[in-house]
Amino acid sequence: MGSRLRQDVKHFFECFCEVVGPKDDDTPAWIIQKFPESYKDESVLKSVPKFAFPCEFDKTVPQHYSFVLTSLDSKWTFGFCRHDPRSETALVVLSSLPWHEAFSKFLNYVSELMQGSHSDHLWKFLDTIYQSKIPQVEGADLSVSIHPSIKKFTCEAPSPFKLPSIPENRNLTEYYNAVDNHNMMVIFASMLYERRIIFTSKKLSRLSACVQSANALLYPMSWQHIFIPVLPQSLIDYLLAPMPYLIGLPHSLVRQIKQNDLGEVVMLDADSNTVETPFHDLESLPSDVVHNLQKQLRNRSAVLGDGVSRAFLRALVQLIGGYRDALKISQGKKITFCKEAFIESRPSSIQPFLKKMLELQIFQQFIEERLDLLNAGLGFSDEFELEVCNYSDRSGSKIAQYKEWVHTMRKEGSAFFLNVRNRANPAVRSAFKTVKEKGKNARLVYKGFKSKLKDKKDKPNSVPSSPTSERAHFPALDLKISSSGSSGDRSQFHLLEDAPLSSSQSNEELSPLNMDLMGDLQDVIFRNYHTVADENDNKSTVHRLKSEPRDLIRLDSSSSIGDFDPLTNGEHLQTSSTDSSGISPVVGVSNPLYSFYYINNKKPGQKDSDLLNEYGINFTNLRLPNETEHATPTTVAKSKSEWTKFE
Repeated sequence: MGSRLRQDVKHFFECFCEVVGPKDDDTPAWIIQKFPESYKDESVLKSVPKFAFPCEFDKTVPQHYSFVLTSLDSKWTFGFCRHDPRSETALVVLSSLPWHEAFSKFLNYVSELMQGSHSDHLWKFLDTIYQSKIPQVEGADLSVSIHPSIKKFTCEAPSPFKLPSIPENRNLTEYYNAVDNHNMMVIFASMLYERRIIFTSKKLSRLSACVQSANALLYPMSWQHIFIPVLPQSLIDYLLAPMPYLIGLPHSLVRQIKQNDLGEVVMLDADSNTVETPFHDLESLPSDVVHNLQKQLRNRSAVLGDGVSRAFLRALVQLIGGYRDALKISQGKKITFCKEAFIESRPSSIQPFLKKMLELQIFQQFIEERLDLLNAGLGFSDEFELEVCNYSDRSGSKIAQYKEWVHTMRKEGSAFFLNVRNRANPAVRSAFKTVKEKGKNARLVYKGFKSKLKDKKDKPNSVPSSPTSERAHFPALDLKISSSGSSGDRSQFHLLEDAPLSSSQSNEELSPLNMDLMGDLQDVIFRNYHTVADENDNKSTVHRLKSEPRDLIRLDSSSSIGDFDPLTNGEHLQTSSTDSSGISPVVGVSNPLYSFYYINNKKPGQKDSDLLNEYGINFTNLRLPNETEHATPTTVAKSKSEWTKFE
């Protein structure tokens, strides 16, 4: 086993033959002339007529096709055949070089010489090109000129590392036009599993082109079993072989084989673009490999050129591109390949397939070729290795782990999220129901406020000094906490009746708005409100300042700058009584959405003025024009009746 191609090729072709077709069943085809005469491989010469006329086929149009002869050392000899409807003979050339386009051009040139007026130059041309050196440089031309009046023959040496491209490669172009992407992938997968595969077609040129292209798409691997692009009728028993094969069967010979005798085979009809297989090889490939291959083959803009070949090459890079991670290098020893390390280095999603692939001959041949080059001190830089480097750069270890995690989540994530949804739905529904019920209570509170303000809307607005205007009068609510109750007792609301206004007050000043909206709103929003002291210390009770019904800010009162002095007021508040928790009640208008208490962090006996004096600030000397002296701050906070009134 090893490479099927010979390495030390000295001649452009090995032998040229002209073969006459069979006259009847008793007279088989035979060779009427060959070049060079020194070619004496009788086993090959006996096989040439069989492949030149393999069966009955359409001879009304010129046809080019190829066949392969396998030697005892498993090396391939390629045969290229040309049929012309104007001639009863077939032109055949044998070579160790798989240069399909070059030999197609060569046979056309020979046919023109034989049928034209320069037939006597044929042997000179064959001898000249036979003695010519094979171009060793990629893309170099092989040119032969035999006479000034005859055009020069020129062919290009293909690169051994260049991928087949469309339309330059005639075999791949024919294969792509005849078979769709899905069927090409089915054949590709069946070849990776080394199945028994049969191609059929009425045209020999299409038949051999499809078989040759299917093998070329395995690059950098190569088919290692029976390989016959065009099967002659005399070798039809090869179809019954129990080992894997890749055979092109002319459509005229299909009727001679019973399907039951063939057993399990994969059969592709290139004329009708249909494939029959008893296996599920394509579905058995890793799903991400198949998905990427499908995506690239659908890209019509990349069809021209090597897009099709590169799509299959990248699929193989995903599968076997990590072989370099399994190479074992020891000083003084040959480089070896570790199968276990190869499996462990690949993602878990493709490990089951790779375990089977390790036993395939096409993969073993690939590894042996790479090891031979490395141990011989020779490097390799073909398209496969370049794609491996590109793939490694794109999918580092972290990216590969992420893709594997995504692949797992796609399989198992659906059940996980379904379970989360089922568990979360009852809680979400319960929360929504609670919010909805609370919303109903809020609407009821809003209706209550709206009804209380209804009377005010019916009266005309006037300035405060208008003697005819009267202010709406509402009873006030005050929040009281019983001293005898425990800290956990709820606040009790007491309705405080307002005192009747005197006639002088009604004539000289407006009635105060005797309504505690803040307290009412506090009850609605913080009905379950507990102070910090309630949460931290159940034994201490926070007492809220009890206030008798007093007037709010009066607009008709005299101005008193001391009432608005923040420092003096602060002193008043700081001297107020505090509870054991260090929390002092604050008298004034507060935000009903927050606590009515603040933490007293001042040191005992320290005043705000003392703290400001430390920073060089003294407000006691500040005076406003026509302002009386500040009264001495008392130790008790001013009541609401002493608040500033505006005249």
